[in-house]
Amino acid sequence: MTYERILGHDRQKAILRRASANDRLAHAYLFQGPEGVGKRLMALALVRTLVCQTREGCGDCPACRRIDHHNHPDLHLLEPVDGVIKIEQVRKVQRELSLRPLEAAKKVCLIDGAETMNPAAANALLKTLEEPSGAALLILLAAHPERLLPTIRSRCQTLAFGRLSRDVLQGALVRQLGINPVEGDILAALSDGSFHKALGKNRSLFLEDRRDFLKRLTGLSPGSIVPLFELAEELSKNKELLPDILDIIQTFFRDLLLFLHGRPTEELVNRDLLEKIQRVARRETVDTVIRKLEALTSAGHHLQRNANPQLALEVLFLRLAA
Repeated sequence: MTYERILGHDRQKAILRRASANDRLAHAYLFQGPEGVGKRLMALALVRTLVCQTREGCGDCPACRRIDHHNHPDLHLLEPVDGVIKIEQVRKVQRELSLRPLEAAKKVCLIDGAETMNPAAANALLKTLEEPSGAALLILLAAHPERLLPTIRSRCQTLAFGRLSRDVLQGALVRQLGINPVEGDILAALSDGSFHKALGKNRSLFLEDRRDFLKRLTGLSPGSIVPLFELAEELSKNKELLPDILDIIQTFFRDLLLFLHGRPTEELVNRDLLEKIQRVARRETVDTVIRKLEALTSAGHHLQRNANPQLALEVLFLRLAA
């Protein structure tokens, strides 16, 4: 993918284009920011400018196409294996970087998930960063840069990538998925600015499953303990999706709060559930909704601290049903 086809991040594009055109690239970059916002796409676009026959990263020449297929001899990808980057992987790349480039102006090492390096791997990489080869370029991608060694961060030029704006993401989703603007807006809002998240397994959760889930949730009451516990047990079995499920609930109660304050419908995320919002709002007040949002925040903190998921959800649902 060329720079032009990457959504947003215009400032980062300009910085990289200018540095590449003037042959003033740093020896190491740290692209930091949330998952799925385009850091890897931007890194590969930069690599194309180094191998491209036109030096523009055209995306059409043989060298650019080999970058797309990750089989260019001067591009070396380093990714976690079972969630960890180990010292053996770093040493293998170091041997490659010590050699002259075969075709391009530089050898490039792209480290995706750099924060997953174990201590031995991180210390080994540090030696390469301290004594860089003029023919080597390292690009580290990290969603959690605070987990990297401070000495590694200090030896890289940092480019921060923010979440894509809701309007930009919504427009792209409508065009690429062929969905209507309301669905695109819901998907963009719940994906938290991550294009990857919007297109992944969360898509059905945010659109189809969300409606059924919120219907069951808003039907709970303190007197219907069995359905409440059954829903908590069902959801607790899929730990990966729990943060997204909490986001869906939080967004619904945020919509309730906006509705109770008389805000325009256009500000709501769940506009396709307006009748449900109106119905639930009749039995809520601003104070009760705020308390339920506080319960959601508390549940999120407990789950981050590895509390029992089913127990945390049971407590949450009891508070939401009150």
